[in-house]
Amino acid sequence: MQLTLEGIHKKVGPQTWLYDMSIAPRSGAVTVLLGATQAGKTSLMRVMAGLDVPSGGRVLVDGKSVLGVPVRARNVAMVYQQFINYPSLTVYDNIASPLKLRRETNIDQRVRELADKLHIEMFLDRLPAELSGGQQQRVALARALAKGAPLMLLDEPLVNLDYKLREELRDELTALFAAGDSTVIYATTEPGEALLLGGYTAVLDGGELLQYGPTSEVFHKPASLRVARAFSDPPMNLMGAMVGADGVQLDGGPLLALNAVAPSKSKLTVGLRASALRVSERPGDIALPGKVELTEISGSDTFVHVHTLVGELVAQLTGVHYFELGALVTVYFHPSQVYLFGADGMLLLAPVRGGGH
Repeated sequence: MQLTLEGIHKKVGPQTWLYDMSIAPRSGAVTVLLGATQAGKTSLMRVMAGLDVPSGGRVLVDGKSVLGVPVRARNVAMVYQQFINYPSLTVYDNIASPLKLRRETNIDQRVRELADKLHIEMFLDRLPAELSGGQQQRVALARALAKGAPLMLLDEPLVNLDYKLREELRDELTALFAAGDSTVIYATTEPGEALLLGGYTAVLDGGELLQYGPTSEVFHKPASLRVARAFSDPPMNLMGAMVGADGVQLDGGPLLALNAVAPSKSKLTVGLRASALRVSERPGDIALPGKVELTEISGSDTFVHVHTLVGELVAQLTGVHYFELGALVTVYFHPSQVYLFGADGMLLLAPVRGGGH
């Protein structure tokens, strides 16, 4: 099925929940709705599902308007943070319920396959009330997958799970989505989750759709500062700058030999991802001396907060590194890794992918 939203917007009283937007998620692919809390993700999904009617615009399925068509008459599977299961049915029967409605013949095999992939095979004979919140969430997810609906709406479905299980289930879900032909809409606040799921990403902020496209393209070429802020974890390092005769002059820092494609003396914002900063020098690098303010070890990465002449920067270093608080350190980056944003916040220059730096 092809879901298309044309010029939809949503107002509730004096408040605008969704500003005018159009989006046609790719059929048979995952579209991630990425944004902070109250970015508009759930409001947009409710319009897609038919739970809410937009204040204006059209919602089309295969070219036909579905406004006014009740949710029960639409073939949609939904999983929200507030999971819903049938309390009087066992886990097995919860998962099997949509399969029985379709009168499938391989119900037992399908139930056990889904339970195994979502790590709930040992709970099949239990009632939902006997499970933890995270386990109940996985039951709701398994039932939604069993439904095999052409449109699946998943609103932060892994948010109640511990970190290790979330990592495992992301891999399982990516494989399950790829094996099916449903259009999957997946909401998350985590940029890393969007990158892992791949497919397409729609970046939302304050009820506005900022950018939509293939996930890797949106990540590597954010259309604006707002997109870059939303699609960076840790946040992108941002530095003030001005266009000079010979390149881009960082406020209080060195000159970058870059063509800014902007008038001389124009104000710019220079963006640099944390992963582009290093503590070892390479040919052509720019050096920024500084002082260590904080070191965080997360998994296999170390995040070093360094106070420099151009402000506080965060370097994401692969591996476990130890730095004394207050230690003097120099961070390095190559100018080819820089993003440039104009005074209006729109992207002027992005790093060339595959540049080797």
